[in-house]
Amino acid sequence: MGKNNKKDTVYLRNYSKVIFFWPLLFISFIFWLIQFITNNTISLFGYLWIGIFFINLFIISFDFSLTKVFTMFLILIIMLIISIFLISPSIDLPTFQLFNMELCTEFYLSISILLGFILFVALVNTRLNYWIIERNEIYHKKGLFTQAERFPVFNLRIKKSIPDIFEYLFLRAGLIDLFPGAKGEVIHLPTILNVNKKAKKIDSLLSHISIGISSEN
Repeated sequence: MGKNNKKDTVYLRNYSKVIFFWPLLFISFIFWLIQFITNNTISLFGYLWIGIFFINLFIISFDFSLTKVFTMFLILIIMLIISIFLISPSIDLPTFQLFNMELCTEFYLSISILLGFILFVALVNTRLNYWIIERNEIYHKKGLFTQAERFPVFNLRIKKSIPDIFEYLFLRAGLIDLFPGAKGEVIHLPTILNVNKKAKKIDSLLSHISIGISSEN
């Protein structure tokens, strides 16, 4: 009985975009651990950290479709070829040095603590504010003691899309729109993890409902 109830229930938790900073949290912790153990600051870590930080900001700031990603990849390849054949020969490598990017051990520790706290709050929020789709109703639960908002599941339509390929690669995240159909409401959930799996479960649930309705007729 418990298995059937679980199968007939779909939880949708809309996450904050801050969760896509998990690579920066992970790499900050690793860099802190290495520098703490070796008791030495490593300049290469600074370059890597800045690069990952830039990539994280870039990903959450814009939506990248598959076409945009392919175009960016092609541009990067062209720039790399140009730099190898035109710019590199004119640089005296032994005397060419980049600016020092050594970041202290305490910096990585501070970033790890701050990001860890923010991500923890984001996860807790999804446990307090979420949607439940069942056979007969859609519930919107918000807060510890707030009464759930309810929508009929009859004529429910869904729309799934993956507007950002990087978000999908990071956490299989995508967008789900729910259309209850009663008063033209649209439930917009832009950051659903495992979006394909969630959409399939909703489709399966709705198909069972439609079968049940047709059998009654």
